[in-house]
This record gives sequence, C-alpha cells and structure tokens, in this order.
Amino acid sequence: MFRSLVFLLLLAISLSALSDTAILKRAKTLVNSSSKSNQFRAYNDYKNLYLRSLMHEDSALRRSALVGIIKSGNKLHIDVSQYAKELASLKKVSSYKAPKPKKIKKPKSNKKLTVKSTHKLKSIRWKDNRLLLYFDKKLRNNQINYFTSYDKKTKRYKYIFDIHASMLIRSQNLRKDGIDSIKIAQHNTNTLRLVVSNRSKVSVRFKKEDRKLVINIVGKKYKKTSVYTSQPKYKPKTPKRVDRDKIIVIDAGHGGKDPGAIGYKKYREKVVVLQIAQELKKVLKSRGYKIYMTRDSDKFIRLRNRTRLANRKKADLFISIHANAVGKKSAKKVHGLECYFLDKSRSARAKRVAASENKADLKEMDFYGKESFLNTLNSHNIIAANKLAIDLQRATLSSLKKNFKGVKDAGVRQGPFWVLVGAQMPAVLVEVGFITHPREARRLVNRKYQKSMALGLANGIKRYFLNN
Repeated sequence: MFRSLVFLLLLAISLSALSDTAILKRAKTLVNSSSKSNQFRAYNDYKNLYLRSLMHEDSALRRSALVGIIKSGNKLHIDVSQYAKELASLKKVSSYKAPKPKKIKKPKSNKKLTVKSTHKLKSIRWKDNRLLLYFDKKLRNNQINYFTSYDKKTKRYKYIFDIHASMLIRSQNLRKDGIDSIKIAQHNTNTLRLVVSNRSKVSVRFKKEDRKLVINIVGKKYKKTSVYTSQPKYKPKTPKRVDRDKIIVIDAGHGGKDPGAIGYKKYREKVVVLQIAQELKKVLKSRGYKIYMTRDSDKFIRLRNRTRLANRKKADLFISIHANAVGKKSAKKVHGLECYFLDKSRSARAKRVAASENKADLKEMDFYGKESFLNTLNSHNIIAANKLAIDLQRATLSSLKKNFKGVKDAGVRQGPFWVLVGAQMPAVLVEVGFITHPREARRLVNRKYQKSMALGLANGIKRYFLNN
C-alpha cells in the first residue's frame, strides 16, 4: 500500500511540471499530427491528465482527458471502449446552452443537389511505374477532376485528382523514388483526393480502364514514359539494412503439462503456436536476424523464465505467440487476429484473455506483485510495444488476406499479461486466432496458413525496425 502511494505521489510531481492547460494544448496539437510518434505522445499526455483528474476530483479535466484518450486511441487502433462508456456516463459539466442558429432561407432558384458517392475505392497498388486504383464499379468521365497548382510558400508543385468516390481503406501516404510525397484521403463525404507533391515538375498521365484508374507518375530522375509502356530501366539504390544483427526472442505459449486452450476437434494451443513460432523462426533467420526460442519442443516453461531468457540474451524484441478461445455458446461467432501489449487494461475482453493466458503459472503473479507490475507499466518500452503491436497486426492481416477470405481484424489491445512483465525490451503477445472457431481452427493447423502468418509477422517486425 505504501509503495502504491509513493508511486502516485511521484507521478503527480512529474505531472505538475506543466499546467493542465499547457499539457492539453500540447496534446491537442500532437493528436492532429500525421506522425504516429506524436499521436502516441498525445495518447500518453491524455492518460496522464486522466490520472491527475481522478487524484484532484476535477470533473472538467476528466472529461477533456477522456475525449482525448478516445480520439488518439482510435487513431492508433487501441481499444478505448471502456473510456467511451465512462465518458457517456458523465453528466454535463456546464449548464450553458448555445443559442439556436438562425434559419437561413434557401434560394428558390439555382439549387445545387448534393450527390452521394456510389463508387468505392477497394485497393491501391503499384505496378511497374504506374499507380493503380481499383474501384467497385465502372468509372465515368465526369467522376475524375484533375488539376495542377504551385504553392509559393512551400515551393512545391502539386498534381491533384478529385475523384467522386469514397474509400473502403484507410488514408495512405504512398512512396515512390523521385517523388517527395503522394497522399490519398477522403477530402469530403463525396470526394476522394489524391495529391502528388514535388519540389520539381513531374510528368503525370492517367487513363480509365473500366473499374480501374491508371496513373503514370515520373519524376526527373527517370525518363518519361507513356502509361502504356513498361517500367523504365534504371539501377535502384540498395537500401541500408537498419535491422541487421537484431536479436529476437520468440515465445511459443504454454507447452508440456500446460496444453493451453483445447479447441475445435481437440486441437491444442501449445501445438499450433509452436508450429507458427518455428515457421517465424525460419523466415527471420533467412533475413539475417539472430533468433532464440523460449521453447523449441513440447516442454513446460514458467512465465518468469521466458522474459528472463530475453533479458539475458539482450534481445531487441520479445514476441509471445498464443491462440485464443471462448466457450461453446460463442465458439462459432467469435474469431479474429489480435495483438496485445502490456498495460493495466480497463477492457473486460482483455482481462478475460489475460486471465486465460496467466492461469498456467499463478505463482508468478505473487512473484511480481502489484507494485512491481505498476512500475513496469511506466517503462518507455510500453510505447514501443504499442507501435510494434500495430505494425505486426497490419502486416499479418495484409499477408493472410492475400490468400484467405474472411480474415478478421480484432484489433490492437492492451492487457495485463504476466508473460510480458519484466521484459527489458518491447514485448508483444500475438493471439493468432480463435482455436475454438471451426473455420479459424482448421486454418490454424493448415501449413500454408501458418507460413502466411509467419511471413506477415516477419514483415511487421521489419516495418517496426524501419519506422523506429
């Protein structure tokens, strides 16, 4: 109890260095940034303000902090449903009622009808030197508005496509050698905007092909080519490997006397996760990483010894692989891939999953203790683990969806997993799917699915190192 009070006091002192107003102002600026790192900083600022509001019983600050947590959490794909419920239950702080806006009479003539978009952008990809945008319906000529501009302040040429459509995918920043930036996002409810921005002039040509828009973008470095021609010949620069010599510890959950979850057709979690872990090991070793396994066979290992191995090997990352499970009543309904990072979760779902994974070694909970657990949560590795979880989730889903239909994104979440406690590096627990779901269970024991899963996880690790 005394240690908990000391912890809260130290946290309060550190927060007092900045006023509530200053922290809120900083968080509002960071959360609207396109940088993922800034969004993480905003998320942490709002969580600190939330803790402070509880300590001082400041309902106005609590409301502002909850709004910020929900906004930044949604951008980072973090489960903030419990915060949303708490915000909804709060009473309004102010009794002020805004005056009703005056009604503006609409002109009788020259009325403009707002046409709702009936076309959806399904996917984007590069082929040769061309950017291909795939829609769900055939494109019409009047749906595409193309124009150029020059920004004198930033000294950049801009090539803009306004397309009467909406996106089924998230806004994206695309990359291409010789071009400063290519961004695509929903400009308004009816317009999808693609902006090519560059310090020098760029050759841009485009054409419609049924449900596809083909855009040829060529910078100064390469020869101009027609949209109908093949990729220009040039010698690309070999990128510098930022992930060389990295050490990764892969933890296959459960093992030995602990079978983990028993699922559809008596499939055992300990067997499935070991097979996926071994596939991941093969892919990562082929890419030059140094790999250690907490277990490479069917044996029981205490939770504490798993992260202890990672610390002893001075690992850069710790990846723990598990399979999820639910009761028979929900077995045919609940499925999907989830990634968890260590935190004192407020989500009932995360607590349920954590309880299932923690029960194998209850003594470890006594070993760490509540105060030790809280101290671990203040580590900078929590932020890094959150980033890692997002990269793993996105890359794995992308890999699986190429060959399998109906793969579900169950999200990135935070949870109190004891196997992650004590890790001195970014540590993530991957729930590869629900072994109790009939279709997902059959896939989890399928070698092709396991290899696709391992490839996605490896790509996520590579993405994490490139971005951090």
